[in-house]
Amino acid sequence: MNVIELHSKVWSALQARRDRLPHSLLLVGQKGLGKYELARQFAASLLCETPSLEGHACGACLACNWFSQGNHPDFRLLQPDALAEEAEVEDGKKKPSQQITIDQVRGLDEFFNIGTHRGGLRIILVNPTEAMNRSTANSLLKTLEEPAPSTLFLMVSSEPMRLLPTIRSRCQVVPVPVPSTKLAEKVLADEGVNQAERWLAMAGGAPGLAIELAASGQGAWLELLANRLASGRKSDPLAMAAELEKAVKDSKGKVALKHVAEAVQKWLVDLTLAKNGLSVRYFLPQQSIIPGLADMIPAARLIHAYRALITRRQEAEQPLNARLFLESLFLDYRALFAN
Repeated sequence: MNVIELHSKVWSALQARRDRLPHSLLLVGQKGLGKYELARQFAASLLCETPSLEGHACGACLACNWFSQGNHPDFRLLQPDALAEEAEVEDGKKKPSQQITIDQVRGLDEFFNIGTHRGGLRIILVNPTEAMNRSTANSLLKTLEEPAPSTLFLMVSSEPMRLLPTIRSRCQVVPVPVPSTKLAEKVLADEGVNQAERWLAMAGGAPGLAIELAASGQGAWLELLANRLASGRKSDPLAMAAELEKAVKDSKGKVALKHVAEAVQKWLVDLTLAKNGLSVRYFLPQQSIIPGLADMIPAARLIHAYRALITRRQEAEQPLNARLFLESLFLDYRALFAN
């Protein structure tokens, strides 16, 4: 996915800052827009010794070779171990962390104490910034309050409101918007994605997430979930929980409980839209069914259920009993249709 073409205006705005960079930029936007790759390419362009007039990294100089191999002396990436490409869990081994740890942040001290290559810029890319607990965030905050000279923090977030207000206040925000439907569909077509409209809708217009959903074989469990949710008050929460738990296990890590919770959130959004006479946004194949279901649910009950599901979405990332979590989730859903 060509993120520079996808976000040409954001790229131009970033390039306009080259000569007067702040100490921290925070790229924000919904999940699946390519914010991380955009930040990486901006970092590469800043470190490149011979960038193009448009600011693209040349890809051939010594600095670009270092960067592509992941060992540029002036670049550090802070991300959860679970996001690293080489993070593969073997039987009996501890699962990689889903958080940026405080040790990763403390490890920057040595990085700051070493001079930069040829007196250039030092860059730290943090992705996603919300993957820090309070202790880790406070540790990073100390560095942001007293940044080292010639240092740029490139921070990426899909959930900026989860960040400490003190961190947000020390960053210049760069919004990354959802691209036009026409451009997004072109990106999906270039990637060879079938049913582009369906996947783009499920991804909320984010082409990167749409590509990920289409490529990860999630169509089967999403269809299963949608069919069960479409049963409304006739749904069987316990059977649904068993089916979805099996789908999560069979996916071998590609589908997590949080993905199920997110999908139910989107279903509730579509119910709320239909309740207000608007078109559904996410579940296009079920758009003829959803309005009838919405008519059975009081509007206030829908709003309350969505708010409760925000908490459940956070709980889904913690170690818990998957079956009990799913049973509770679907029992609450069926309760929406209670008289």
